[in-house]
Parts: sequence; structure tokens; C-alpha cells
Amino acid sequence: MMVDKPNNEEIIKEKEEIKEDVSKKEKRKIEALKEEIEKLKADIDHWKNEYYRAYADTKNLRDSLAKDHSNAMKYRIEGVIDNLLPVLDSFHMALKNEPKDPNLKAYLTGFTYIYKNLVNVLEGEGVKEISPKVGDKFDASTMNAVSTVESDGDENLIVDIYAKGYMLHDRIVRPVQVSVSKHKVEEKIEEKADA
Repeated sequence: MMVDKPNNEEIIKEKEEIKEDVSKKEKRKIEALKEEIEKLKADIDHWKNEYYRAYADTKNLRDSLAKDHSNAMKYRIEGVIDNLLPVLDSFHMALKNEPKDPNLKAYLTGFTYIYKNLVNVLEGEGVKEISPKVGDKFDASTMNAVSTVESDGDENLIVDIYAKGYMLHDRIVRPVQVSVSKHKVEEKIEEKADA
């Protein structure tokens, strides 16, 4: 049996077909690799955004916690002040009256000294006394009107102060308890018709 020898043209054609097949396979591989690179770039962008979002959330949380801690430290004694208000009110009532007995005057001097020390400590912690005077205009942001008194004069003026108010830094612990003036209400007398 005799085998036909391929001629040069057939060999060249066969080599070109093999090259084309290899070239098509390589092109498909290159396209697949390009698609994978694009997918990886998209993944990188996604995770980079996730990182920045997590970083921003962490920073915001850290800032929020720092602010909360600062406020907690700033207003830490608010409950203590609330408990001390009856004591301060008792001092105000005790110091209001001037005793005639010399022994009581000595006690009053001691009470005055203790009261001033207590007020100095509270002021050192940021406590301020709200102390309007009788005749001042009523301020609803720092005062609480306990009662009203009819008056011929101006309306919304402080007539009497029942209890002093206190602030801790910029927060009101207790508003001033006051009595406020209001205009007199004129009653109309209705005539009754006799039947």
C-alpha cells in the first residue's frame, strides 16, 4: 500500500488551520481573562466602598461615643443636685429670718458658712442659681408659674418667688417657682329682668 505524501501546500494549509485553531482558543482565553479582570476590578471597587463605609461608620460611632462620654461627664452630678435641692431650700428658709436670740445668731453664722461652702462646691461643678427679682418679666424657659395674681399693672411680671431655680451648665435642673401677675378680670353684671 502506498501512502500519499502530502504536498507542501497541504502542509502549509494544515499548519495555518492549526494556527487559526490555536489563535481562536487563545483569543477565547484572553476574552475570558479580560472578563475575569473586569469582574475583579468591580469586586475591588465594591470592597473598597464597603471599607470606606465601614471606616466612616466607625468614625461616626467613635465621635458619637466621645460626645456621649463628654456629656455624661459634664452632667454627671445632675442627680446629686436634684437630691440637694431640698437641702438648699431649707438653707434659704433658715437664712431668710433674722433671729433675735444671740445664741441663734451664732448658729445662723455657722449655717451661712456651710451654705456658702456648699454653693461654692456646686458652682465649681457648673451649677448656677437662677435668681430673678420680684418685678422682672416672666420667662417661661427658666421659670414655672405656680400661681397667678390679679393686678392693675403690667401682666406677666413676677409677684413672688417660692423656690430658686438651678442650671447645670446649659441645662435646667429646676426652674424658678414663681407667682405671676395677670390683668384683673372684670365681671359683667347682668341685669335680671323682673318677670
